[in-house]
Amino acid sequence: MPEHNTYAGMAALSICEALLLALNDRNILPESEIMGIMEDAAAAHENAVGLDADMNAHKAVAALIKRIITGGNSVRRT
Repeated sequence: MPEHNTYAGMAALSICEALLLALNDRNILPESEIMGIMEDAAAAHENAVGLDADMNAHKAVAALIKRIITGGNSVRRT
């Protein structure tokens, strides 16, 4: 079942990214708000508590979100 989880996660990430881009393109949310959403999501995972295995997953998710922020994938920057 790990493949199913991987595919579900990839699909969710793609859908969320498309939504953030659409919100920005239609001037519903400015770039600063979208970046705030991304930073809040990363912080939620950085500050999570749990078992070591869970913490490793949370750290990996936070790192991925930060890479997306750095790469500018969620906002069409001009």
